[in-house]
Amino acid sequence: MKKILSLIAFAGVLTACNNPRPDAAKIESEQQTVVLDTAGLAQFQAWKAQNEMALMQQQYDQQQNNNNQVATAPVRQAAPVRRTSSSAARSTGSSTAGTSQAAQKKGWSKAAKGAVIGGVAGGAAGAVINKKNRAVGGVVGGVIGAGVGYGIGRAKDKKDGRY
Repeated sequence: MKKILSLIAFAGVLTACNNPRPDAAKIESEQQTVVLDTAGLAQFQAWKAQNEMALMQQQYDQQQNNNNQVATAPVRQAAPVRRTSSSAARSTGSSTAGTSQAAQKKGWSKAAKGAVIGGVAGGAAGAVINKKNRAVGGVVGGVIGAGVGYGIGRAKDKKDGRY
């Protein structure tokens, strides 16, 4: 079986290496078609380059126009306003409750979501890790996971401006 496979492979190599040479007339016709295609491609490339240059000039002119308009317009910067939930609650002591409700965001904060997700994941991981006493492992893992999740969520809340 090995001899038959090696003979077939050897015969395949010999036939693959035996390429007949194409005749000269065939080579000349292929070269002529390549020359004709190249001429058309060169014209297209010249047209494309000309259009791209015109487009780039228009964009440059628009940018210069915008820069001139921005330079003449007065610059005004607004200071960011940050409120915490405790300061909003203190400031609404004598005012109506409707204005403070509009300022506060509704729903769970990212810190609360992170604490819950971290607690569940940590509890499951702790129970799997501590095989002798799964309850203690789950509690310890849950506490650690909740703390880490809260910290990550709190950082996201600060970045978003919630706290």
